[in-house]
Amino acid sequence: MSVRATARIVAVTDARGATVLPVLESDGPLALRRTRAVSGSGARVTVVGAMSAPLGGDRLTVEARVEAGARLTVDSAAATVALPGTGPDAEPAGYTVELAVGEGAELHWLPEQLISAYGSELRLGTRVELAATARLVLREEQILGRHGEGTGALTTRLTVRRAGRPLLDQQLAYGPGAPGGWDGPAVLGGHRAVGQLLVVDPYFDTAPVRPRLIGDTAALTPLAGPAALVTAVAADARLLRGVLDEALDDLLKGPPSPRGA
Repeated sequence: MSVRATARIVAVTDARGATVLPVLESDGPLALRRTRAVSGSGARVTVVGAMSAPLGGDRLTVEARVEAGARLTVDSAAATVALPGTGPDAEPAGYTVELAVGEGAELHWLPEQLISAYGSELRLGTRVELAATARLVLREEQILGRHGEGTGALTTRLTVRRAGRPLLDQQLAYGPGAPGGWDGPAVLGGHRAVGQLLVVDPYFDTAPVRPRLIGDTAALTPLAGPAALVTAVAADARLLRGVLDEALDDLLKGPPSPRGA
């Protein structure tokens, strides 16, 4: 039997300027826990998997809204594993992330890796709405197959709008059913880990980043807006995380404003 579940987070500021969470709603396999923030005024929420999901046919949604001036970090306790459905006619699983960040607010969306297990079929969609002065750090990492197995079918789409205008719309597909060449030398080149890091900051309006390579398998690209996108491939999850962490540290050195939640 497939699962339908929606978890919700709302972050606002209180009278002292600290971030509070008036809405923290878990549902089904999506358990939300408030955890200790890195710095004083921000809030942090960790997603804890309460059961195996997503399976074929599941529909999971996480919604997070960061109101004006609030600062929120969302991470996860462990990797998410996309698993095959339990029946021969199981539909693809769906995982939707809906994010909204208000004026002067900041969201760090930093989940652990998504692992596409052999035989699974998952469609992951992330949609982000940003106010003009919002800040965003968003990391996505996909691991194509568990150790010693092939990948499942995985399609991801990341859509970001800033001040009502498109900033990024990117779709990727891997595994059975994906367009030919997805694992060829011009795309993954045999690597099993792929990731994206998006940083949106009004600071980049006056000090845009320059495009450059990061090591042998990653690139930093300025977007047509105050944003930078890092795309990377690597042999495994550990190496991928190292590349993205290095790129994030470098990007966050520029603006003088406080960072993190």
